[in-house]
Amino acid sequence: MSIEHDRDAHRFTSVAPSGTAILAYAPAGAGVVELYSTYVPHAERGKGLAGRLVEAAVEYARSEGLRIIPSCWYVAQWIEQHPEHRDLLST
Repeated sequence: MSIEHDRDAHRFTSVAPSGTAILAYAPAGAGVVELYSTYVPHAERGKGLAGRLVEAAVEYARSEGLRIIPSCWYVAQWIEQHPEHRDLLST
């Protein structure tokens, strides 16, 4: 499944058979984005799709020199499990 980044809508999406998975973010000051919501259709849960959305968002933040605020519980949990990305956390 491919992940698309819609910069205007501030979200990463992936179209799955049962619907669209979304990770939404918002600018949160100079050089900072807040990753505030992750949604995966029920039938697609547990297949790693949410993790791929977070990976795409983290790669975007890193490539743009942005820091992140993981206010979505799933994003915060994912970063906890991937400490190599903790350097992106906004203080």
